[in-house]
Amino acid sequence: MATNPVWQWDETEPVARDFGDRQVVAAYDEQHRRYRDVDGEIAAVLARLDLKPGQVAGDFGCGTGAFARAFARRCRTVYAVDVSAAMLDYLAWQAKEEGLANVVCRPGGFLSYVHDGPPLDALHTSLALHHLPDFWKQKALDRLAGMIRAGGKFHLMDVAFVAENCDANIAAWIARTEARTTVEMADALRQHVRREYSTYTWILEGMLARAGLRIDHAEHPEGVIAHYYCTKAM
Repeated sequence: MATNPVWQWDETEPVARDFGDRQVVAAYDEQHRRYRDVDGEIAAVLARLDLKPGQVAGDFGCGTGAFARAFARRCRTVYAVDVSAAMLDYLAWQAKEEGLANVVCRPGGFLSYVHDGPPLDALHTSLALHHLPDFWKQKALDRLAGMIRAGGKFHLMDVAFVAENCDANIAAWIARTEARTTVEMADALRQHVRREYSTYTWILEGMLARAGLRIDHAEHPEGVIAHYYCTKAM
């Protein structure tokens, strides 16, 4: 872990939910799979990152580790990083159950983790960067880019708002979620918009460019969830 200045953002403070144990994490994992096509997301990311058996990947803000475990089946080593000990415990347990010995679980956040392994051939982060305000998002992306080898790949998925029809897109997103799942999940999205730090796509795209990450492909079809597939500048 890095030694940080006293004014640095505290990543250990839960922004939304506090995941205290493996049972809570498992319930969270199941909840997300009810309203997201997690397997479809993983397949799309794997197709674009094109991981090779000898490569090293990272899953940052790895959460329950669905992406990390999928990466581990394709490449040599996966560094899975999260501030939540409960999330890392759940991932380590799942990896052991699945016979995956090449997942390296590391505690840390965007602003505190210090990578001491080889440069990453590919790095992924999903639904975690919005825990930081924009000033700290830029610092986080700069740090992530520094862990990737020149020419390596980066994938970012997060809640990010297209400026055009922004309010209508958010309202439709919440309504769709309530229709597909539960009132509680829709309320969680309302709370997200009200209290978390998702930003506009045009701001996020500028941050990626400043971090030296060239956007090769971008998707945000519903105006609220963005995918960015990038290459680190040579």
